[in-house]
Amino acid sequence: MDIPTEFAAAPLLESPERASRRDEMFPALTKAQIARLKGIGFVRQIEPGEVLAHAGDSKLRFFVVTAGQLEVVRRQGETTQIVAVLGPGMFTGEVNLLGSRRLLNEIRTSKASGVIELDRDQLLSLVQTDSDLSDVFMRAFVLRRVELIQQGIGDVVLIGSSHCSDTLRIKEFLTRNSHPYSSVDLDKDPGVQHLLDSFGVSEDDVPVVICRDTVVLRNPTNQQVAECLGFNDLIEQVHVRDLIIVGAGPAGLAAAVYGASEGLDVLILDADSPGGQAGSSSKIENYLGFPTGISGQELSSRAYAQAQKFGAQLLIAQGATRLECDGTPYAIRLESGARLRSKSIIIATGAQYRRLGVENLSQFEGSGVYYGATFMESQLCRNKEVVIVGGGNSAGQAAVFLSQTSKRVQILIRSEGLTESMSRYLIRRIEQSPNIELRPHTEIVGLDGGSHLESVSWRNNETGKIETKPIMHVFVMAGAVPNTGWLEGCLVRDENSFIKTGSDLSDEDLVSGQWPLARRPHLLETSLPGIFAVGDVRSGSTKRVAAAVGEGSIAIAFVHQTLQAI
Repeated sequence: MDIPTEFAAAPLLESPERASRRDEMFPALTKAQIARLKGIGFVRQIEPGEVLAHAGDSKLRFFVVTAGQLEVVRRQGETTQIVAVLGPGMFTGEVNLLGSRRLLNEIRTSKASGVIELDRDQLLSLVQTDSDLSDVFMRAFVLRRVELIQQGIGDVVLIGSSHCSDTLRIKEFLTRNSHPYSSVDLDKDPGVQHLLDSFGVSEDDVPVVICRDTVVLRNPTNQQVAECLGFNDLIEQVHVRDLIIVGAGPAGLAAAVYGASEGLDVLILDADSPGGQAGSSSKIENYLGFPTGISGQELSSRAYAQAQKFGAQLLIAQGATRLECDGTPYAIRLESGARLRSKSIIIATGAQYRRLGVENLSQFEGSGVYYGATFMESQLCRNKEVVIVGGGNSAGQAAVFLSQTSKRVQILIRSEGLTESMSRYLIRRIEQSPNIELRPHTEIVGLDGGSHLESVSWRNNETGKIETKPIMHVFVMAGAVPNTGWLEGCLVRDENSFIKTGSDLSDEDLVSGQWPLARRPHLLETSLPGIFAVGDVRSGSTKRVAAAVGEGSIAIAFVHQTLQAI
């Protein structure tokens, strides 16, 4: 397996763009900026060979070099790799320092040096109050994390096959959580057998996840991967929060940013990864402020970093299983059995695409049937024919994106056309793409194959004609089913199980929901005081990213009113 090269050392030949990016990743602070930091942190001298922090440390510290140099080091087995060398004026850290996750790499010095040391709380306070230093630190932290991901410099090695659904699942989980990892493909890497032997695993165990070069997980769940990497280790789960947000899609992340920035103690829960359904979008082009578009992954990563900057915490791979609503503060039961309490709750669990009505669907989910079209999926179906089921914007974005690498894209919709469900700019692109074909009045009636999807059968509902095609990749992006099963017995929902809020709650709804107050529910408030619903999970919501973000931010104003009344 190739070891990434040191990305802090300047190569002999480097483009101006690359040099500029490197300067932003590793800037040198000015004398005035360093002077401000000396007034906050602890100034200390470091002896040669001293290790300031070890990979996996939970006590997160931030260092600014005043003299000498620091080295950021990655250890992998017997191999030691210098990831970055930091001289006077430079500083350590990346986005892990903002959140509640453990340190990725070791920090040491090879010569006598001087540093200013700040703990995580001091750093968070600084980025919230000093806009000058905040800009420098946040830009560097985000770019460093992007570089770590691109170079595969992390504490995880994934061994698997590109034809394995569980390998794809783990890749998506790590990618959507912006966690750097390196991967070894069983089908392509000639040195894979030696790696398998060294960790005492076989091909029958794949996918295999190696955490921190010590722990070996055989076909782990996402929860097991999160536990091994310590995603949630530093999050205190006992005290009563001001606000718990269930769901880390655009609505939930927006609520977290606004709530935390206004001083609330905020915890976000998500059963999988930040971004929600929007996080799997290849490109969002109608979101305000991004004229060239932005991927769902990039948008969610930026939003998560922004929420962390203001002190919000994210409990990942822990879905809510039950809302305990018989008293206040409210409590939420998690898959782990833990019980979290909060004075107020925002439900932003979104909706999921409807599953195809095909008997053997589960056999091919992740191995031919997918619910998102990202770069990873596009590589699986390069130069092949694909099917997209659905006529909304997500389906249109996926069709345009996949048409750039796929041989042909078939869009299957039950209706007559796309006008009622898709933005005009996407319809025009589809019409102008020679390798995209729209099939109205059509639905999938059969899937066939072995370990992977091999053929698809669809029926034209006007003519009754059934066709079978040798297609190995189907993307399902049709309909919406709200994630509200865990709320049974607590909140009033509509006939489709979406949560009713505000003026949509009738007098009968409030009586049946046992609304206890003289006032009526606030905008976005549910049938229980202090519990709000935003985004796609809310009855009557506009299924757009911008609308979800707006609702998430608006809800915080009513959360404040609720907390003031307690």
